[in-house]
Amino acid sequence: MLKQFLVTKQTGAAGRICNMVMVTERKFPRREFYIAIMMERSFNGPVIIASSQGGVNIEDVAAESPEAITYEPIDIKTGITNEQVCRVIDKIGLKEVANDAADMITKMYDLFLKKDALLIEVNPYAEDALTGKFFCLDAKFRFDDNAEFRQKELFAYRDTTQEDPKEIEAAKFNLNYIALDGNIGCMVNGAGLAMATMDIIKLYGGDPANFLDVGGGATAQAVSEAFKIILSDPKVSAILVNIFGGIMRCDVIAEGIINAAKNLNIQIPVIVRLQGTKVTEARKLVAESGLRIVPRDDLDEAAQLVVQLCEIVALARKAGVEVAIQYGGGGGGGGGRKCTCPAAKKKSKC
Repeated sequence: MLKQFLVTKQTGAAGRICNMVMVTERKFPRREFYIAIMMERSFNGPVIIASSQGGVNIEDVAAESPEAITYEPIDIKTGITNEQVCRVIDKIGLKEVANDAADMITKMYDLFLKKDALLIEVNPYAEDALTGKFFCLDAKFRFDDNAEFRQKELFAYRDTTQEDPKEIEAAKFNLNYIALDGNIGCMVNGAGLAMATMDIIKLYGGDPANFLDVGGGATAQAVSEAFKIILSDPKVSAILVNIFGGIMRCDVIAEGIINAAKNLNIQIPVIVRLQGTKVTEARKLVAESGLRIVPRDDLDEAAQLVVQLCEIVALARKAGVEVAIQYGGGGGGGGGRKCTCPAAKKKSKC
């Protein structure tokens, strides 16, 4: 197992490399249960999730037997109550070990709060067939990255080989990056606008390749680094930059885009929508740069265009046809682009 990639529903298709193996005494479970406490947006806070069908992926249980899962939302102000714990124990059938189970669930919630956890999962909580005793045979923890400053001892165990290298690189520049499965790169400021941008790309038939929030204090260097990170994903066939300058100045974003276009030899379409603070200066910078960055003022138009251009590039790649969007030379940033695939050289439509 060591140095091999393990693939589960949680790791995704790429899997995670195995750096350590824990060897324990083998148990023979007679019955297996699932008990977890996690932060759940749909419940506006933490929730106890439990099931009498443990030992398997809870996602499978939710899909095949949703009635077998019980949910008990926890009021973050009141905290977990004895009544809630008793309801959970009763619903999943742990009455014979009610005291032990209640003690475990209560301690799980205490740990959840003290360690800034997002998930504490015991799966399975199992009855040993030989002794009749109950054991936590496996557990999973997930913690809030934003709490690293007060959980230093905990985060000292962080293993970056288990994380996406692009996400680690983004964090160095205070960029919030999450890789997705699509082929349209996104660079946006603000999580809400980023979500809306991805939604509108999906609306017009595209698939975002990432969530990337440059935040409100990004520098031109950080913007340039954001482009490097997006372009490191070979699936990306086009990029949409959507910036609303409130705290973030549009001219700073424009400088970063221009630097990236000059230094990174970008060969895919880049659509840029800038609105807000210093937008006039930003548009002037783009127009005077001489680079073939495609500006758009309307978000719908920008989203439709990036989806269309992405389809062209992706189709050409699939067919083994070279497509390059040339940056630099002639053009005032007014949306012109030059395609260099064979079809274009023959003056036919590409």
